[in-house]
Amino acid sequence: MKIAFYGKSFGEDAVAYVQQLFSKLELLEIKLFIYKPFYDFLKKNKIVFISEISLFSKAEELKMPIDFMFSVGGDGTILDVITIVKDSGIPILGLNTGRLGFLSSLSKENCLDAIDELIKKKYSIDKRSLISLETEKNFFGNLNFALNEISVQKKETASLIMIKAYVNEEYLNTYWADGLIIATPTGSTGYSLSCGGPIVAPESENFIITPIATHNLTVRPIVIPDNNIIKLTVEGRNKSFLTCLDSRILAIESGENLTIKKASFNINLVKLENENFYSTIRNKLMWGIDKRN
Repeated sequence: MKIAFYGKSFGEDAVAYVQQLFSKLELLEIKLFIYKPFYDFLKKNKIVFISEISLFSKAEELKMPIDFMFSVGGDGTILDVITIVKDSGIPILGLNTGRLGFLSSLSKENCLDAIDELIKKKYSIDKRSLISLETEKNFFGNLNFALNEISVQKKETASLIMIKAYVNEEYLNTYWADGLIIATPTGSTGYSLSCGGPIVAPESENFIITPIATHNLTVRPIVIPDNNIIKLTVEGRNKSFLTCLDSRILAIESGENLTIKKASFNINLVKLENENFYSTIRNKLMWGIDKRN
């Protein structure tokens, strides 16, 4: 078995668990590939390896096939991992050393048990759809996709922007707002949720269009099928606006046309036994914290 690791940093409370995880994997003679900056962080925090470790800085340096990609961190780390995994189909398992963790659902306390489940094949694959952005100048290159959302936002704090939105060439609305979010079902529990968008089950095959601080209170989020094509044009007093694909941000000149649609491939997330979307949102959002339950 070959397992790759990607991460950034984590607190001292997770060091012992991470050491136990690597020690168990080495004991099982599993070949390890570790992202070079993350490996440097691990060594700095005195994580000990007894076997030879292969390092990589980009996806092309991974010796395929890789059985699993471990994302060590929070949900933001998984958003970074998809830019490495891309359309390779490598299953991703998120080890949560962060805070909330909708996507990184594996707790550090349970990471050793998870290895046993992987070996015994007691898991399933949760296919998550992506959203893609097309522009005439191809601003994001071959990383023009996102797992959570694509958003456009004002660059300056003083004034709003005007966003004209079309669905399948039909005029939807002109949003006078601080920005607009086009979220996937996965992203429905992220930025869109904080702006009043609905929670959508991962398999729903939808896009959620959610305005950010709209200046017209009657304008509400709308859910549409993800086989639709959305086109946006942004105007305003400023010469540019921000376009965000998950955590990647670029400033784009006003007047550019943005075409948004479902990406041509999915991301595979590992779902362990006794794990499901509804229990995750119930626990993460503390819906059960009610004495009547």
